[in-house]
Amino acid sequence: MNEILSLHEVTYTYTPEETESRNAVDGISLTVNDGEWIAIVGHNGSGKSTMAKLMNGLLFPQNGEVRVLGEALNEENLWDIRSQMGMVFQNPDNQFVGATVQDDVAFALENNGIPFEDMVVRVHESLTQVKMEKFLNSEPHHLSGGQKQRVAIAGALALKPRILILDEATSMLDPQGREEVLSTVHRLREETHLTVLSITHDLEEALLADRIIVMNDGRKYAEGTPAEIFSRGEELVELGLDLPFALKMSKLLINNGVVLKDTHMSEQELVKDIWTSNFNK
Repeated sequence: MNEILSLHEVTYTYTPEETESRNAVDGISLTVNDGEWIAIVGHNGSGKSTMAKLMNGLLFPQNGEVRVLGEALNEENLWDIRSQMGMVFQNPDNQFVGATVQDDVAFALENNGIPFEDMVVRVHESLTQVKMEKFLNSEPHHLSGGQKQRVAIAGALALKPRILILDEATSMLDPQGREEVLSTVHRLREETHLTVLSITHDLEEALLADRIIVMNDGRKYAEGTPAEIFSRGEELVELGLDLPFALKMSKLLINNGVVLKDTHMSEQELVKDIWTSNFNK
C-alpha cells in the first residue's frame, strides 16, 4: 500500500518557553496508507486532537516532520496540501457559515476559486453523496446535529480531498446522529477509497477502523487492529477509555454462566452468538 501521510518523531508543546512543561505530543511516529481508516483514540489531554492539528498544518511541530502525499508539510506548501484534506470538527453549529445548506457547501469552493459552473455541480454531487440533496435550500437551524455533520462532510468532499479527518465529529451527537455520520463515512470510504483519520475517545467508533492508535500522555501507547487493541480489556479502562458495549456485555454474560463461543466487539455478533449457542439447537 502507498503511504499518504506520516509523522516522524514529532514533538509539540503549547508552552515551549517553559523548560519543564509536558509535551502535548512527544516523539510520535506513524504511517497512514492510502485508503486506510485509522482511529486515534485516547482520553482528554492524551494528545490526539493536537495530532490532528499537526496533520492538517494548524500547528507545526517543534521537532520532527509531518509528511503528506510525499511532501514535508511546511508554510510554503501548506495550502496546496490542505486542499487535499477535509476536516470535520466536534461542534456542528460552529461549522455552518452559509445561510443555507448549499451556501455552506459552496463556501470553501468559492474561497478556492472554483468556477461557478463547477461549483454548482460539486455542491449537488457532494450533498448527494451524504444523502442531503433534498435539503439544498434548508437553513441550518432546521437540521438535526447528525444532518449538520453530514453537511460538514459534504463541504469537505466538495473539495475532492484524498484524506478526511474527523476530530471528535460524533461526540456531541445523539445515537441516531452518530449512526448517520458513521454510516455515511463508512459508505463513502467503500465507494471512493477515501483515507479516513478518526480522532475520538469513543471505542465504538474506533471499531470501524482498520487500525487503532492509542494515545496516552502525548505518546503512542499501543497500535494494532481493533481485535488486538480490545484484547487489552481493562488496560484500556485504566487509560480512561470505555470498552464497547458488546464487549462488556459478552464478559458479563460469560461470568454469569451464559454459553458464548467468544467475546464480541459488535452487538450484531453478540446477538448471533447468544442465539446460536443457546436457542438455535
